[in-house]
Amino acid sequence: MIAYVTVGADDIARARRFYAAFLPALGYHLTEGPEGLSWMLPVPVGQAPALPDFYVKPTFDGRPASAGNGAMVAFQADAQQTVRDLHAAALAAGGSDDGRPGFRAAYGPRFYVGYMRDPQGNKIALFSANPEEPGRDG
Repeated sequence: MIAYVTVGADDIARARRFYAAFLPALGYHLTEGPEGLSWMLPVPVGQAPALPDFYVKPTFDGRPASAGNGAMVAFQADAQQTVRDLHAAALAAGGSDDGRPGFRAAYGPRFYVGYMRDPQGNKIALFSANPEEPGRDG
């Protein structure tokens, strides 16, 4: 099980604007401190934490943050419209488009996905695979 994912950022304020445009709609809550941004799902009383947490931090070595080639973080949404809405909100909050929301021939018939880059260049996906919605072929 993945416990957490961390991406680097040189400008925490820009990163906050970008991630605040869609992570709260997916249920994540923000805790911010001198070490950066910590996005976590709520923990119901008496239950184990819902994982993974998502962190946006300055680099530990002090060198500029960089996006990994081939690295991507994907967040699941409940519906195709949610993917479209949150993708647009993230772009308006300083992200860049890396693949408009829609179906992709290379993936399953219900995998609806939009890709973007955060202000640091990290690749982020928003997807829905809701079986109650129309698929690629219908």
